[in-house]
Amino acid sequence: MATKKVTVTIPEDLLDEIRAEAAERGLSAYVAEALRFKRDRDRLRELVDWLQEEHGPVTDDEHAEALEELADLDAEHERRHAVAKHDAGEAA
Repeated sequence: MATKKVTVTIPEDLLDEIRAEAAERGLSAYVAEALRFKRDRDRLRELVDWLQEEHGPVTDDEHAEALEELADLDAEHERRHAVAKHDAGEAA
């Protein structure tokens, strides 16, 4: 995949946290993953907006259910992240 070098400005405290988190896979990979995640979330937001225009607003129950599903997905992501960190530690 082609890449291009860019310059960005990031608050120093955030950069320190990111560098600590991204140490093994590298800052560029971490930032690229974060940008893909943000782009995907933006696209999902656009989809939600369009669906609400077509089908009406989301009910409180639907919103609560969606938040529960997101919490489950976040927990699964954290679990997989912990497993990957653990496996990487064993491989070292």
